[in-house]
Amino acid sequence: MSRKVVRASKFRHVFGQGVKADQCYDDIRISQMTWDSNFCSVNPKFVAMIVDASGGGAFLVLPLNKTGRIDMSQPTVCGHTGPVLDIEFCPHNDNIIASGSEDCSVMIWEIPEGGLVTPLNDPVVKLEGHSKRVGILSWHPTAHNVLMSAGCDNVVILWNVACGEAMVRIDSVHPDLIYSACWNRDGSQILTSCKDKTIRVLDPRKGTVIAEKEKTHEGSRPVKAVFVSEGKILSTGFSRMSERQVALWDPKSFGEPLTLQELDTSSGVLLPFFDPDTGVVYLCGKGDSSIRYFEVTDEAPYVHYLSMYSSKESQKGMGYMPKRGLEVNKCEIARFYKLHERKCEPIVMTVPRKVNTLLKNDYNSKHEVHALQKEVKTLKETVEELTKRVSELESKN
Repeated sequence: MSRKVVRASKFRHVFGQGVKADQCYDDIRISQMTWDSNFCSVNPKFVAMIVDASGGGAFLVLPLNKTGRIDMSQPTVCGHTGPVLDIEFCPHNDNIIASGSEDCSVMIWEIPEGGLVTPLNDPVVKLEGHSKRVGILSWHPTAHNVLMSAGCDNVVILWNVACGEAMVRIDSVHPDLIYSACWNRDGSQILTSCKDKTIRVLDPRKGTVIAEKEKTHEGSRPVKAVFVSEGKILSTGFSRMSERQVALWDPKSFGEPLTLQELDTSSGVLLPFFDPDTGVVYLCGKGDSSIRYFEVTDEAPYVHYLSMYSSKESQKGMGYMPKRGLEVNKCEIARFYKLHERKCEPIVMTVPRKVNTLLKNDYNSKHEVHALQKEVKTLKETVEELTKRVSELESKN
């Protein structure tokens, strides 16, 4: 009789938990725009969410500790003339945030310490260079003041934010709508996915294609792709039968995927969040009420299913806290900021401690110490008795 061996993993028992109601951000009108970006960005100081706005585009920036019901009069960042499609905090300065909009512009904002007290209308920098709406933003992970934007004009622009100028313009690579664009860990490569079903690895300095793979997913729904460990690429997409898929690729030999797994038949686009420290990738589906997570390793089948966080409410967007904003002393390995229709709910991912083993070990060691103490006491008493007898014998002689 064969027994199924469970793969050993430190993260097999990771579990997600929504925070208590008073730690959520309530009464927020999250944007109704149908666009497949996160709609939320977060850092150790602030949480930002794209909200509904009449006559233009706006997003809300709240200090992390300003939980509970948010007043209707809470000031917003509202300088765009069209709906905001994507926002992202700068990784090098927690008070700087970039926004991309239907008005074809990218704006850079400085949030004052403690948050906004009046509406913010004037950006620090306005970046103009796209001819259609701008739906994707990504800050360079290691170089200061470098921002990538991708627009519905099928153009990727790398900006020098300090002087407000386009440094590199990649306008002849993508024949159709760009679905995702991100950097690798050191910012030496860019990864894009496109409506033509091709994922491409680009050289950001030259704006040229290093490697590409056509028909990564056969379906016509959007594909998202991120770099994972050792330069490999994880992509999410759909099969020809509209089943949601996750795949892992090695750009050095792009022929066949290292793995291609079918997940379910939901229609929401899967947003991937990869944690390079643990090798865990979290897949959050737009419109889903769950977060699936997998461990990416160098052993087949490479992408190993761990577990799933489920809730009743569906998610309209998702923010992902950088590692430096986590409470690691509480064994927290990830924190998401889930957008509902009218609120934002933090979800904490935790690796459980081996409490039982610790208690058992603690009990055993206490028991051993007690036994040793008892033995030492007995030995002391024996020594004292012997010393007494020796001195008595000496005095007789």
